Amino acid sequence: MSSLHLAILLPFIAAIVIPFIYPLTKRLHTGWITMLIPTALFMYFVFRLEDTANGGYIVEEMAWVPSLDINFDAYLDGLGLLFALLITGIGALVVLYSIFYLDKTKEQLANFYVYLLMFMGAMLGIVLSDNLIVLYIFWEITSLSSALLISYWFTNKGSIFGARKSMLVTVFGGFAMMAGFILLYMETGTFSIQALIDQRDLIMASPYFIPAMILVLLGAFTKSAQFPFHFWLPDAMEAPTPVSAYLHSATMVKAGIYLVARMTPVFAGASEWFWIIVVTGLITLVWGSVSAVRQKDLKGILAFSTISQLGLLMVLLGLGSAAFTGETIDENLVYSAAIMTAVIHLFNHATFKGSLFMAVGIIDHETGTRNLQKLGGLMAIMPVTFTISLVGLASMAGIPPFNGFISKEMFFTELLQISSMNVSGVETWGVVILAVAWIASVFTFLYCAILFFKTFFGPFEKKNFSKEVHEAPLGMLISPIILGGLVIVLGLFPNLLVPTVIEPAVASILPHLPAEELTINLSLWHGLNTELLMSLGVIGFGTTLYMTYPKWKNLAIMQQDRDPFNSVYDKGLDGLSTSSEWITNVQMTGRLKDYFTYMLLFIVSLLTYSFIRSDSFTLSFTQTEEAPLFLYGIVFLTILSTIALLFMKERIPLIITIGVVGFLMALLFAVFSAQDLAMTQLLIETVTVVLLLLAFRHLPEMVQETGSRLRKSLHIALSASVGLLVFLIGTASFALRNDANFTPISEYFIENSYSLAGGENMVNVILVDFRGLDTILEVLVLAIVALAILMMVKLRFKGGEDV
Repeated sequence: MSSLHLAILLPFIAAIVIPFIYPLTKRLHTGWITMLIPTALFMYFVFRLEDTANGGYIVEEMAWVPSLDINFDAYLDGLGLLFALLITGIGALVVLYSIFYLDKTKEQLANFYVYLLMFMGAMLGIVLSDNLIVLYIFWEITSLSSALLISYWFTNKGSIFGARKSMLVTVFGGFAMMAGFILLYMETGTFSIQALIDQRDLIMASPYFIPAMILVLLGAFTKSAQFPFHFWLPDAMEAPTPVSAYLHSATMVKAGIYLVARMTPVFAGASEWFWIIVVTGLITLVWGSVSAVRQKDLKGILAFSTISQLGLLMVLLGLGSAAFTGETIDENLVYSAAIMTAVIHLFNHATFKGSLFMAVGIIDHETGTRNLQKLGGLMAIMPVTFTISLVGLASMAGIPPFNGFISKEMFFTELLQISSMNVSGVETWGVVILAVAWIASVFTFLYCAILFFKTFFGPFEKKNFSKEVHEAPLGMLISPIILGGLVIVLGLFPNLLVPTVIEPAVASILPHLPAEELTINLSLWHGLNTELLMSLGVIGFGTTLYMTYPKWKNLAIMQQDRDPFNSVYDKGLDGLSTSSEWITNVQMTGRLKDYFTYMLLFIVSLLTYSFIRSDSFTLSFTQTEEAPLFLYGIVFLTILSTIALLFMKERIPLIITIGVVGFLMALLFAVFSAQDLAMTQLLIETVTVVLLLLAFRHLPEMVQETGSRLRKSLHIALSASVGLLVFLIGTASFALRNDANFTPISEYFIENSYSLAGGENMVNVILVDFRGLDTILEVLVLAIVALAILMMVKLRFKGGEDV
């Protein structure tokens, strides 16, 4: 196992250890021990920066299920390293913050840090896996662990509701993404992402291209809360603030962004990829920024601002995909600037959004409320939190000299040159995209101003707070101060991380361009240009809207802080619950014959469809050889015994007659030289008869079947259909064997049962060697059934059953 694999698995190992050491270290906050993991991992990844310089990468292979092309191959390049640094670096700060946020005497800290470490390891697995199936496994672990984190305060109904909503939406997207991965495998025969990039031309020419692309994007859009899947994110705010800061700044919602960036070399170049991402991102950008203005809860504002910023990142990734459409490398290098902007803003967003969530958590922790209608006048009481919020909000609003201003200026630059891109239709819609994005920026400035002034300015009403309001302890302030400091440093010295972190990440997304040409030179001042005028316009219009806010804040639309798509989700969930209850009531009648009816209807329908779809209805009466007379006798006795079952009114004769049918079948197998099968059949029939006779005392008396004529007719028709279908399967199989002249699979087992497994009984060898895993699972099923029967016997029958 390589050190890279160990880095991915270390959080999981720690998550297993934490519950054991937690009782031994109750005097010490568990967070201090937990913080060692992300800190050590952050240092490890810092030392790997040289490996990814100038487009370099490392692959560490580990076979897992090679027969299915599922290997735990760790792949470290610039993009993966950027995310790994964010996951571990901000993870360490979040753990430090949580030490002072969560009370060690009142909280279940072991649970919290186990969930957090699981989540951290899963995120590392996503960004460092080269195999799509392994990536999917880690992807779903993030869904599971994030739901556990959101529902950490499980006594709160809102936490459970938010966790369930996030789980349903993101897992739905995960399933869709998995289907997309399978389509890619069907076309290319590999799950390796790098191998897929090498077969990019084959994928683009494939009929699976569009379905696979849409399915993969569904996974990305649901994870990163893109419109219309954004509605789960505000309800996830029920999680403790350290979780919100981690999920929103560096991890979960960025997983969708990572997936789009990682799959860009596979799908980019198609106009569908460009337009789907750009339009979805643009709608999300506008919807999130406008919705944030309507919120009264501080975390609600930040939740919708995250949605809006994720939309902005999607727009940039979509615009940057044009770098695969240019006719020359120089042209593609120009378009690649949007990808550079996306990577820079991704990093900037992690810094200012992390600090803002922590600042809001401090306000909530020290005042007891996040309601804007109660807050006000905190500037003098909480000066450090005020300063942190000022820096973070100014950066998010795009005000100099903070890092958000630089990436926003670059965003405007990309919008201005969109009409020159080599994508169909972009000339017509370029101006619209520019105008809509600019309006969204105005609303971004507005909600930043609302959050800032409504919280820290105005009168301080002591009666609005349930506790004595004061500044947070130093320990709780350290993490947001560090992130806020990064916001300032990266604004004043924007090229500080460009050569080591930003440029290698861009080179990973654009592997077809020479890495040495993907140079970035950032500056805080660009001179008096159109972008600066657009920024001044954002500040001017945003200020005007804020100044007139009292006049229009009472509009009906401003009072609806709950997203309207929640109604769609609620009604959909209610409908699903109601329909499930109805189906359950119809299906679970407590009558065995009803259950058999449903199962047989499904089997008959499925097989009939398969016959029609494959055009396999065949009746072949080709005579192969004469059957001996005694064989007719065995068949006659079998038919006679079967018909006799219909007239049995006592249980013991019925059981014996069923056994006779089985033994006659075994005799048939023996006649046709299938001794192994005959022996197996004899054993099964013997055991069945003995068990039924042993259980005879516990079975109720047989009663005459009652019911309407229609129900009886249905049962007769269904029985006839089953018999007819079995007959058709036999004749079709016989005809297919003769027509296709293929070698039956039994030949393989005849030749290899002894040489490979050392067994002369072929059926036994198949059961315990060739398909041993299936047999184990079947035994498990039988064990479960036995337990169920035991419980039924213990509970006895309550009447009405017809078992």
